[in-house]
Amino acid sequence: MLWEVLGSALLGLGLSAAAARALAPRLPSRRVVLVSGVLGALFGAYLTHFALGPGHYTLTATFIGSVLVSAVVLSLLLRPGPRARRPSHRTPFSLPSRG
Repeated sequence: MLWEVLGSALLGLGLSAAAARALAPRLPSRRVVLVSGVLGALFGAYLTHFALGPGHYTLTATFIGSVLVSAVVLSLLLRPGPRARRPSHRTPFSLPSRG
């Protein structure tokens, strides 16, 4: 159980550090990202451990569950990126005018 907690926390920290480095302009502060990644991984490990039930505790499945939940939590922190500017605004379903 201790190895699951430590391994999940380290995997969450690594995933959140990679996300903070790659997507820095679209994420909030680095501290928030790191804490969210670790807490998401710990919750994912707990959830996977609980879902598998007694007698089915596999370290690999717990780590996979922790990384998946951590990735979902980190994806919720993303802000939209800059959009390309449109040259003109047309109303929906309008035809171009000739003239």
